[in-house]
Formats: sequence, C-alpha cells, structure tokens
Amino acid sequence: MDDRTKQLLALGREHYEKREFAKAEHYLKQVSERGIRFADVFNMLGVIQHDRGGFDEAQAFFEEALAINPSYTEAALNLAVTYNDLGRYDEAKSVYHAATSHGGQSEGQLDPFVRGKIANLHADVAQAYVDAGLISEAMHELRKAVLLCPHFADLRLRLANLYRDQGDQDAAAYELKEALLHRPAYVPAHLALGVVRLASGDPAGAQKSWEMALEHDPGNKTAEMYLRMVASNAAASDPDAGRSDEG
Repeated sequence: MDDRTKQLLALGREHYEKREFAKAEHYLKQVSERGIRFADVFNMLGVIQHDRGGFDEAQAFFEEALAINPSYTEAALNLAVTYNDLGRYDEAKSVYHAATSHGGQSEGQLDPFVRGKIANLHADVAQAYVDAGLISEAMHELRKAVLLCPHFADLRLRLANLYRDQGDQDAAAYELKEALLHRPAYVPAHLALGVVRLASGDPAGAQKSWEMALEHDPGNKTAEMYLRMVASNAAASDPDAGRSDEG
C-alpha cells in the first residue's frame, strides 16, 4: 500500500470514528477504488449507507466485507440487522450463525454469560438512544442484542415495541412470536402481541393473545381490561347483540 492510500485510509477511519460519515465516505471510497480490499473498509461503508436508509447498498457492502473475512462478526451483525430491515428474517439468522461458527476463538463460541452481558450492553446503549430520541439507532442496537441472545424474550419485547411505535406491525408480531417460542409463559409478550394484532385488524387474534395472558397469569388486570374492551366494541358493532328473539 502506498503512502497516499495509507493517508486516505487513516482519514477515513478517523472521520468514521467521529461519525462524520460524509467525510469518511469520501476517503473510504477512494481507498476501495484503489483496489484495497479491507473488510473493515466495506463494513464502514455499509454502516454509512445503513445510516442513510440505503439498505440495499448497505447489504452489498456488508456482504463484501464477509466475503473477505467470513469471521468478521461485526459485519455479520450489521448484515443481519440490514436483512431484518428488509424483512428477510431467516437470512438474518443464517448469516449471523454462519459467520460466528469458525472455531474456538470466534464470538460464536463465547461463554453464554459473556454473550448475555454483551447483549445487555447493546440494550443499555439502545435505551440511551431512545432517551435521546434516536429511535433508528436504538433499534439497530436492540437487533444486535437479539442476534446475540435470541432467547432473551425481554429484548425481543423491547424491539417489538419500537417496531410497533414506528408502525411496522408485521415486524413487531414476528419478534413477539419469537419471544414466545423461547418463553411461552411470558405474559408481557402475550399482552403486546394482542395489541399488535388488534392494530392489524385482527380482534379475534388479539382476544386469543389476551386469553393466553390470563391463562398464564390469572387475574391479570391489563388482560382483563383489554378483553372487556374487545367485548364491548363487539357488542356495540352488533345491533342484534343481546336482543331477545321473542315477540
């Protein structure tokens, strides 16, 4: 690598670390155009595109990074997050697991306690982003946490709530169903899934979710309230409800 390319790479990384993405992209693209195939360069370009909402472009960059280094876990996480953004959930799972199964030194072999600790750190960062009003960044961190620990139902619930608040009911339902696969008796997920189903125009499905919540937690006030609401609305929309057949 010549001195000019080294300088371009150093400047690109410096601006990237400062989240000065426009400047970073200017230098990093020059590096790639010079035929330098560094996995981290493509990963950084992918993050920049993802930050702009260019998911297809981001996908291509992350895939290039993984083609260079299949064990590059950060790029795998970023690609999996991007697949999630594109609704390609099965591919998100497979690319992550494929990239983290390359031997005893990879993150794929982390002790479960350490993996959980890292996932919770991502979740803490996500909450900081939520508090700052940066919802897209918060969702990005929560997706990383979920990919690390897919069995953490509470993390999937938090991600589902953000999806729901952004109007993506399908993605929210997916996360909640996954949470319940890992933890069938998790009442908050049943309650939230009922809300999502109702918002999606499926009151019967919502009712089933809230009944499941009551099955696992008899006397749950929220589930009872929701079920009364559904029953009341059903009665109000049916003018024959409660009318006697006599006379």
